[in-house]
Amino acid sequence: MASSIHRYEQKMIRQKLADPGEILIGERDAEILWNRDHPDLPVLENIFTGLNINSLLLARPAEPYGTIIDHLARTLPDAITLKDNETRTFLHDIPVVENFTADAVIERLMGRKCVIVRDRGIVTWGAVSPEQTFVNFSSVLFSCFVKFFADHLSLSAGGRLTEEGTAAFEKAVSHLAPFPEITADLKKGPFRKEEDVYEAVSHAGKPVVRYGLVDSVMGNVSYRFHDTLYISQTGSFLDELEGAIDPCPLDNSSCAGITASSELPTHLKIVRNTPYKAVLHGHPKFAVIMSMVCEKEDKCDFAGRCHLNCPDDRTVADVPIVAGESGTGPRAIVNTVPDAVSRHGAAIVYGHGVFTAGEDDFIKPFSLLWNIEKKCREAYFRRLEMTDHHQKR
Repeated sequence: MASSIHRYEQKMIRQKLADPGEILIGERDAEILWNRDHPDLPVLENIFTGLNINSLLLARPAEPYGTIIDHLARTLPDAITLKDNETRTFLHDIPVVENFTADAVIERLMGRKCVIVRDRGIVTWGAVSPEQTFVNFSSVLFSCFVKFFADHLSLSAGGRLTEEGTAAFEKAVSHLAPFPEITADLKKGPFRKEEDVYEAVSHAGKPVVRYGLVDSVMGNVSYRFHDTLYISQTGSFLDELEGAIDPCPLDNSSCAGITASSELPTHLKIVRNTPYKAVLHGHPKFAVIMSMVCEKEDKCDFAGRCHLNCPDDRTVADVPIVAGESGTGPRAIVNTVPDAVSRHGAAIVYGHGVFTAGEDDFIKPFSLLWNIEKKCREAYFRRLEMTDHHQKR
């Protein structure tokens, strides 16, 4: 059990979500085991007692997340509401508490997966394993990052920036790492054997995580080999896909799709209807932010429902932005993404993420995913510069 605790502690450090010494993670067995000793453990153990849970995490996020979380918690003192897909689907909202007491945290965790304790960090829990605490923590950081930068752009355009907000933004930006050169060693296709496909799919997910193009258990990878689609399982970490790839026959003759990614229908439609065999789906942050930037803001008939059925043709970084939600319903991305990918090799889903595709291997899809995020980040700061210039005129 101790190895499980330390595994997720090291995963948080490796992905630069939290710094060493800022993580407290515990798991219940015959007794509650912790990764280290700390004065906050009595409060955390009382939270364990008050909730029927297996694991608990308290961590102060690394920068720029720490600055972002602090600012949102100060300016939105009760709960942080967001409009990206992950928050709508999994988090709903992120409650904030002023005081770090067991009663205050337990009250806000009822019906929620996390709570922000102002000026202290984020508390998340898991019903089954410490993996859930890591996933929830990572998802909170992703959603708050998207909200913080999207809100700053909107406030700048409306001339509503505050000194506090500007200072927080400048501090957060100072911690953004520059884009590195790509050094992803991906296998070159086309692939001739099934074992080569498993290896290629497994390898493809690793740089997506390493370069910050996906968080938590978001995103998926697939490859069509003959009449079967090999796709990452739902809830899997893209940098740990060994043993987590499902073979799904294109004729739906197998039930393997039960454990496959929730985006399986979209992947199937892409590989059935296009020349593409390899598909990547990531959640790069600035691509998600820019997908929600609209000239109309809240002045159209579809405001608040943009993620479902925006009627406008929009692009960013020369890539089409499409609407749609997960699943197979009439407003699902299975009805919007494949057509866009067939025409452009990529699509950005409003508030959700990016799909890219390649004919023989993952070299082109990964390069596309990386370049789309790079261009979206550049587009963000160009737009911000334009709004600042306009406000000063």
